[in-house]
This record gives sequence, C-alpha cells and structure tokens, in this order.
Amino acid sequence: MTTVRVNGEANCTEASNLAALLKERELDPRTVAVEHNGAVIPRDRYTETPLAEGDQIEIVRFVQGG
Repeated sequence: MTTVRVNGEANCTEASNLAALLKERELDPRTVAVEHNGAVIPRDRYTETPLAEGDQIEIVRFVQGG
C-alpha cells in the first residue's frame, strides 16, 4: 500500500500507476487531466507513470455545461 496526496488529501492506494489510480477512483481517463508531482501527464502515459510514496497528484475533471 502506498500513500499519495490526491488533490491535497492523503490517500492510501494499491494502485501502481496513474491508470490504476483512476480506475480505483472510478474515473474515466478520457474525462480528466492529471498532474503528477507538478507535471501534466499525457493520457497515453498514465499506464507507464508509476506511483511512489509521497507523490502529489492533482486530478481535474472536465465538466460540460450549457
């Protein structure tokens, strides 16, 4: 189990990469933007971006309005 900060809150996770973290949180990767330790990560790199103890993750969800 790894502890990472997601949107400013400490979270314990069994996810090994960003894609797994999004799946664990039931978020569709097509509807979010993810910043990992200060760098915006392209969607096609979520599976190859590993998580480590103390990582800082910001997840922004896209919302449509009218």
